[in-house]
Amino acid sequence: MGRWSRAVENLVSAPFNNFYAGKRVLVTGHTGFKGAWLSLWLKELGAVVFGASLLPPTQPNLYELIAEEVFEHDALCDVRDLAAVVKVIESVRPDVIFHLAAQPLVRRSYAEPIETLQTNVLGTANVLEAVRRLGLPCAVLVVTTDKCYENPETGRAQIETDPLGGHDVYSASKACAELVVQSWRKSFFQTDAKLGHVATARAGNVIGGGDYAEDRLVPDCIRALIAKQPITIRSPDALRPWQHVLECCSGYLWLAARLVGEGKDSPISGAFNFGPDEDARRSVGDVVTEIIRHWPGEFHATPPSNGPHEAKLLWLSAAKAKQLLGWQPTWRFTEAVGKTVEWYRQRHDAGREEMADFTREQIADYVAAAQLKQLTWAI
Repeated sequence: MGRWSRAVENLVSAPFNNFYAGKRVLVTGHTGFKGAWLSLWLKELGAVVFGASLLPPTQPNLYELIAEEVFEHDALCDVRDLAAVVKVIESVRPDVIFHLAAQPLVRRSYAEPIETLQTNVLGTANVLEAVRRLGLPCAVLVVTTDKCYENPETGRAQIETDPLGGHDVYSASKACAELVVQSWRKSFFQTDAKLGHVATARAGNVIGGGDYAEDRLVPDCIRALIAKQPITIRSPDALRPWQHVLECCSGYLWLAARLVGEGKDSPISGAFNFGPDEDARRSVGDVVTEIIRHWPGEFHATPPSNGPHEAKLLWLSAAKAKQLLGWQPTWRFTEAVGKTVEWYRQRHDAGREEMADFTREQIADYVAAAQLKQLTWAI
């Protein structure tokens, strides 16, 4: 156990009813941004963590900072390959699976539509089919996105029963993944006593340290700030539900913990939004302004172009999660952005070497804030 594990043990071992202590947990997509944060938190919760993914999608990345300390074993696995997925799940025999492996970028889906569909739709089916064929009683949580909704952009927050759809291939692929989960749940998981539960989780625009993806607002800003160049943004007026990565991870962890032990007719086995409060529905310009308040720089908007379609307005309602799970957001918009920029400044401006410890410190800060708010999962 590392020194930060000992230092924050009192903060991160009790949450989620201490459910994860000793549990075998498989995270697909563990080399990605969200998957790495989730895996590190699981390790701090006492889980035995396994990973299945392709190589990290970017260089640098968060995975490289935590890999040696977090994973019992991680397998190079393409979720489009059913035989490979079955082999990994059979070897791990997990108590819980968090399925995050995906092609996660809207703009890339225009360049690679078939890869996007194969990864996000077939990959999801393969994970569920592997569990079914092996007859495992594990809980499965499939992570999708707020972009899975048809989204007529009326300004009303999307709820879990709204129509699925999507203008772009990425959004459509995630809507299809939701339908795949629904069909496997109704056809197999609910009718087979040997199998556990499956649920889906939809989050807003997630920010946090360790994201280096192309064509995402915060990583693009950070790259410009590191290079001491002006930040260029495409759609300064576009509104999004911004939230720190730990917000959605807390929702994923609590939902999966609650799934275990539920009856087959439980309303917990379904789809859940994990979105921020109204305070965090901000424009792209607001986010960049807040970023340069913490890391001085300048920005300007590019002229309108004929680029791929991007929604101007996204918004999620987390009412169901609040009602059935007692889950609520912890950090406000300014805290989420401030913690995000602080992470990057520590790594790229201050040159801090022990970034895994610093990431644990942010998890501990988040848990402490949730405990002060007396949130159900944290106490």
